[in-house]
Amino acid sequence: MFPSSNFSFSPSSLFSAYASLTGFLMLFRSLFNDIVPERLRSYITDLLNRFLTPKSKNLTMVIDEMIGYKRNQVFDAAEMYLRNKIGPETARFRVGKLPKHKHFTISIVKGEEILDTFENCELRWSYIVSENETSGEEKRSYELTFEKKLRDKVMNSYLSHVVAESEEIKRNLRAVKLYSKDVSASKDDDGMAGGCWGCINLEHPSTFETLAMDPGAKKKIIDDLERFLKRREFYKRVGKAWKRGYLLYGPPGTGKSSLIAAMANYLKFDVFDLDLSSIYGNAQLKRILLSTTNRSILVIEDIDCSSAEVVDREAEYQEYEEGYYGKVTLSGLLNFIDGLWSSFGDERIIVFTTNHKERLDPALLRPGRMDVHINMSYSTGLGFRTLVSNYLGLDGLNHPLCEEIEALIDSTEVTPAELAEELMQDDDTDVVLRGVVSFVENRKFETSKTKELEDSNCKLLDGDEKHNGSKKKKKGKGKGKGKALG
Repeated sequence: MFPSSNFSFSPSSLFSAYASLTGFLMLFRSLFNDIVPERLRSYITDLLNRFLTPKSKNLTMVIDEMIGYKRNQVFDAAEMYLRNKIGPETARFRVGKLPKHKHFTISIVKGEEILDTFENCELRWSYIVSENETSGEEKRSYELTFEKKLRDKVMNSYLSHVVAESEEIKRNLRAVKLYSKDVSASKDDDGMAGGCWGCINLEHPSTFETLAMDPGAKKKIIDDLERFLKRREFYKRVGKAWKRGYLLYGPPGTGKSSLIAAMANYLKFDVFDLDLSSIYGNAQLKRILLSTTNRSILVIEDIDCSSAEVVDREAEYQEYEEGYYGKVTLSGLLNFIDGLWSSFGDERIIVFTTNHKERLDPALLRPGRMDVHINMSYSTGLGFRTLVSNYLGLDGLNHPLCEEIEALIDSTEVTPAELAEELMQDDDTDVVLRGVVSFVENRKFETSKTKELEDSNCKLLDGDEKHNGSKKKKKGKGKGKGKALG
């Protein structure tokens, strides 16, 4: 063992060694700068930094707000996507609200970070704001940091996930618009539709939950809509336009307009309300339909009342022979529903409504034009339960009068609109339900009396026809005898 005194250093010796090393380094640096050329010095410095600096396992991706003079779509997608990732661990964030928007918008501020996970991988977002030295303008960007081994996954999967999620968030936050050719309203804030349409926000509160319709029928409609949304590649593979046609038929007051609003609110699709009677011809119809947008519902209400040319092909041929070309024809409409012009957009739903399905030309009714036929019938007992929940705020099964009303409704022709009006007559639940019982009973009595009267009239008509027929037979016999005798 060596004595410990051999390894001890005095403060003076340490200071002397430090001074000598510092002097040597200063001399070496001076000689290095004077003798070695600048390009070689730079190469040696970079080489030393590469070996002496520990290698990082992470990779940072910079996503600038602008690419040249255009906005970076990935930046906008990240800004929308990160709104839903702000949690309790975020110390500071920005809150705002626009006048026409119902929801608050939140976003992270400069210097804040947000952690995200994707397929069991951790990623870190940072919001960076810097000032351009030349122009003094702020330069904004997001920095995405992750392990280097995740580079391919981030480029091929994660960024696509961010963009898709941001589009879904945008659709959910965006107010559904109602467009009409005749509405003199402001243009769409989002710049979506063409100039021939005016628009307002669709404030209709109808949803599938509040729709007074048989639950089984509602589920079929929702399932059909969901299937339609998921079949983009299917429509492309079979060579069909990505659209779906619905025919809503039934008496007035059965909820056809409410169902359209529920579909729009469920899908977050804009609604284009088209009145065919205001269109001057097929050429104008073409221009108007081409100005509608993707992910929209085109509504043509009361198509049986729109024009004779649309309902009846014989009238169309007659107009053509007489030289009238200034109206929408059935062939012109069918060309947009199922012809070459039907592929002018994606994710389109076309809804026709009518009170009299039997008046429509069979060419309109076939699959590919009106794919789904929905009978908007009179109210049912199950539909009444939804109305009671909407208007009175109670479960129909919990009130003794509701069971009686449901049985009456199932055997009477009464519309949801009529029942809704009765449910608004008073604030007292018992008074309201007794009023509904009286209303439905009176309707049932009136219906039965009307049916009895119609049956009696039919019997009288049948009797007259038989009586007139016997007279004709007698006259015929007489004439026959005369001819034979002659």
